[in-house]
Amino acid sequence: MKMSFRWYGDSDPVKIEYIGQIPGMHSIVSAVYDTPVGDVWGEASIEHIKNRAAATNLAFDVVESVPVHEDIKLGKPTRDTYIANYVENIRRLAKHGVKCICYNFMPVFDWTRTQLDKVNADGSTCLVYYAGQLKDKNPLADGLSLPGWDSSYKKEDLKKLFEEYGALTREDLWKNLEYFLAAVIPVAEGCGVKMAIHPDDPPWDIFGLPRLITDEANLDRFLKLYDSEANGLTFCTGSLGCAESNDIVPMIDKYAKARRIHFMHIRNVQWIGSDGSFEETAHYSPCGSLDVVKICEALHRNGFDGYIRPDHGRMIWGETGKPGYGLYDRALGAMYITGIFETLEKS
Repeated sequence: MKMSFRWYGDSDPVKIEYIGQIPGMHSIVSAVYDTPVGDVWGEASIEHIKNRAAATNLAFDVVESVPVHEDIKLGKPTRDTYIANYVENIRRLAKHGVKCICYNFMPVFDWTRTQLDKVNADGSTCLVYYAGQLKDKNPLADGLSLPGWDSSYKKEDLKKLFEEYGALTREDLWKNLEYFLAAVIPVAEGCGVKMAIHPDDPPWDIFGLPRLITDEANLDRFLKLYDSEANGLTFCTGSLGCAESNDIVPMIDKYAKARRIHFMHIRNVQWIGSDGSFEETAHYSPCGSLDVVKICEALHRNGFDGYIRPDHGRMIWGETGKPGYGLYDRALGAMYITGIFETLEKS
């Protein structure tokens, strides 16, 4: 496996030099943040990230994410223009050495949490999702804004998007995803790039908006839409694992064996009650509901040679910064995962 670490560019409070000091680190995971969603990324911006990584003896070969424009998800007439831009981004990234592109197909909202700074008993803080805090909430009427949502949306934009998705069935969304894949996967194949869709986070409908990449049955359906190794998964243990119904280890075993996992996000969560609530925890297995050792064993058993990054960490040791993306706890997670793999490889 190749250990990686997400870096949000020059404005990230976590310096790329610090990432390079983590033993066993292979790659940074980054993206171009100076270009509107749907536009073509400038080659100078791509090259800048590559050069910053190289100066720290890191590779820039994983992108997270190249966002999918809402017009593509909605199947609007303008989608072909945005798809053409998307495939051009694949070509440009491949030209600069990118091997894996993470993306998602979540309508309107990316990951959703109800709080970013829940204080734990030990004084650290973490991200949480408490279902009760969303009960009877209306994101349009209440002016609700939650972590993970695109703050660039104005209320009138959100209202229009909700109306457009209200006219779309779940099957329509599947068809629009298939249309997208039919256009981008052949280009990715030709460029030697692995496309890796990220699961919906959390993996259930939010405010009536449909979610597709949620469980084993839907992962199976997704992979059959375009049966190619280039059409694969970002398997996020926290996104899928916050639903107790998802049996994470057998799923990893299955998809790693089929060589359809290209990128692993490994984090731990603690299930709270029976309503879907959860808290994000340290990566260490006893801290949460997921067994990170068994997750790594499933990957190792199937010869996984893709990318892994330690996903959301707590804020510890007084660190401040981007919630979930501090240096210290993710560095601990990286070393924990690296240590498990070293043990597996030597046993």
